[in-house]
Amino acid sequence: MAEKIKILYIDDEMENLTGFKASLRLDYHVFTAVNIPDALNHLAKHPDIRIIFCDQRMPVKTGVEFFEEIRGTHPLPVRILLTAYTDIESVIDAINRGNIFRFVKKPWAPVEIISAIEEANRFYLANSMLSVRNDELQKAYSELDKFAYSVSHDIRGPLSGILGAINVSREMHDIVEMKEMLFLMEKSLKKLDTYILSMHDYYSLQRGELLISDIDFNKLVGEFKDIYKIYSQTANVDFKIEINQREPFRSDVIALKLILNNLLSNAFKYQDKSNNAKSVELIVEVYKGVANIQVKDTGVGILGNHIGEIFNLFYRASSQEAGSGFGLYNVKSALLKLSGQIEVNSVLNKGTTFMVSIPTK
Repeated sequence: MAEKIKILYIDDEMENLTGFKASLRLDYHVFTAVNIPDALNHLAKHPDIRIIFCDQRMPVKTGVEFFEEIRGTHPLPVRILLTAYTDIESVIDAINRGNIFRFVKKPWAPVEIISAIEEANRFYLANSMLSVRNDELQKAYSELDKFAYSVSHDIRGPLSGILGAINVSREMHDIVEMKEMLFLMEKSLKKLDTYILSMHDYYSLQRGELLISDIDFNKLVGEFKDIYKIYSQTANVDFKIEINQREPFRSDVIALKLILNNLLSNAFKYQDKSNNAKSVELIVEVYKGVANIQVKDTGVGILGNHIGEIFNLFYRASSQEAGSGFGLYNVKSALLKLSGQIEVNSVLNKGTTFMVSIPTK
């Protein structure tokens, strides 16, 4: 059953309030106020009031003055003025100062009030939707500005490094020195390639549809075991894997790969280089239709006041390694599509644990 529309009626004549509420109480949720302070109290307690009727001839303050006062504090409710006066000056004053949606003459008839409510409610819904769209548009513009700045900055960085290495190499004749320059150029190109792949993941997540299939975590995680085997050996990081799946699980394999790859990549990338017992541990357990995934590391950790921001686009919590700022944002976006959740526990200079839960589809 649809929730009743909330309406506020303000009038200093009690019999008018009683008649209004009696006529409409079955179809609408009606609040009444005999003065302006009572009306403001109702608005404070019920911010979802959609329509306000107010008598023009109120003591201390007119209906137009009241509507003018609440334009800034309560912009969404639709304002309807009740008055026995029909002179054109009152009409102009109400429209210009109080932004009145409609006039209803007193004494009013129930059919006229109901017509005004239906028309005002349509206007309220349209305005509310427009407000939501405007907020979404402003957020999109803000993200686009940030995106454009970050892309230009993060792409120009590696390119500048390559151009610098080329200019220096022109003056070199020693093969060893030239090989060192080639190594630096390769490093810059790999960074640029990683960034471009992250952007691809970002747009795939924003626009792509889920493709649900049966998931075998032993097979899926086996791919990452091979990918990180060499890194594990060269960086002296003990890579432990534990899989416990005894029931079917269905999800989007691409989204799962993105989540696992980003979490594992960070776990290896942000290891504490001074630690002689470096490790990364991946635990996956599927139980009662939920895949619980943990990625634990012995890394540098994350400051407590940074944990709430690490999933923001372009945010970097550590300067130890250069990152694109896409990784954890993409993880969060993928989890939203999969109806999943993520939690983070971290201790500075001790390590971080990411705990992910994803329901089967």
